[in-house]
Amino acid sequence: MPNGVGTRRAERERRENLRRRVLRSLRGQGFRIKCGRLIPPNSSDKDALRRLHEDAVHHRIELAREGLQRHEDELLSFIASGREVVPEAIRPRLVEVHPNSLNELLFRYARLHWSIPISAGYGRRLRFVVFDDANGKLIGLFGLGDPVFSMGPRDQWIGWDREARKDRLRCVMDLFVLGAVPPYSQLLCGKLVALLAATAEVQRAFRRKYGGREARISQEPLDNRLALLTTTSALGRSSLYNRLRYSGEPVFVRVGVTRGSGEFHFSNGFYADLRQLALDNCDATAKHALWGEGFRNRREVLRKALPLLDLSREFIYHGVPREIYVVPLARNSKEFLRGEHERLRSFGRTVEETAAWFRERWLLPRANRDQSYWSFEPKDYRIWPPK
Repeated sequence: MPNGVGTRRAERERRENLRRRVLRSLRGQGFRIKCGRLIPPNSSDKDALRRLHEDAVHHRIELAREGLQRHEDELLSFIASGREVVPEAIRPRLVEVHPNSLNELLFRYARLHWSIPISAGYGRRLRFVVFDDANGKLIGLFGLGDPVFSMGPRDQWIGWDREARKDRLRCVMDLFVLGAVPPYSQLLCGKLVALLAATAEVQRAFRRKYGGREARISQEPLDNRLALLTTTSALGRSSLYNRLRYSGEPVFVRVGVTRGSGEFHFSNGFYADLRQLALDNCDATAKHALWGEGFRNRREVLRKALPLLDLSREFIYHGVPREIYVVPLARNSKEFLRGEHERLRSFGRTVEETAAWFRERWLLPRANRDQSYWSFEPKDYRIWPPK
């Protein structure tokens, strides 16, 4: 048999096997497929939505095993037992995470416990862990990364035209991960972490990190004034961000809903095969040397690879809508981002003031109603069996 015929047959078999794996995985996650589109479970059933993400979460945990499992005992020493938490004494301290540090390991470890797969963020990144100074234990974490260039609900809320967006988008960051760890999460401390992301200390950290630096691609000076944060809910309607206020004013403002697109449902072990298929058969789309070789992002890979398997590009639309929120950090965030104001009039809320507000508004009432947090033990947070 000529080599060319054998090669083509092998390629057909490769594609057919990969196609079967993709379809089997999608159905196993809980999607139905109808007329070339994915149909997710009812968006009001959060347990079903969590099950959609289980494969991707487990895959992320396996990828992290080599780097984190040997540190797990040490990292668990930062997780409080319920008996170590005294609600009246909680004193949050914000700590910036630096590369190759113990705090970076703790950040990576804690985010593996989320019920949806959490990316590492991209572009500019600013990460924080929140400790309780009363006992030295971890309360929670959040991370800021570069926002997407175009986001309709955000851009409409600001009132941006294309030029203003191009000029001031660098003054916006996206909260790509945010939350509390148990037992603090049982005391509504996810709300505390969300409020801390909007404090003056975060704006100062942003100024320190990006003041005087140039953008890697454009070589233009980076504006070190942080005016707005954006984020999306994890699973449909958010109980964390809705009605989250400071002194009566909303902190997280709902501006719309996503179309339900992404790639989490392809992040469970065969994405690398899809990427290789695209590289073997399609032109690369990263046109700037500083972006590296290959494709611009994972979504672009899927758009190239799926048709090669006779599957619809529409499969990138998983159909799970997520609420979009903006977090203004100044009284004039809109005007500043539109280029109408040159000076940013930040709210200036401090960590200490925010913690005091949270303690009276949410923490103490919750602690008085519900003492279930007392029963939590750090061993319940373990991911891998002890050696």
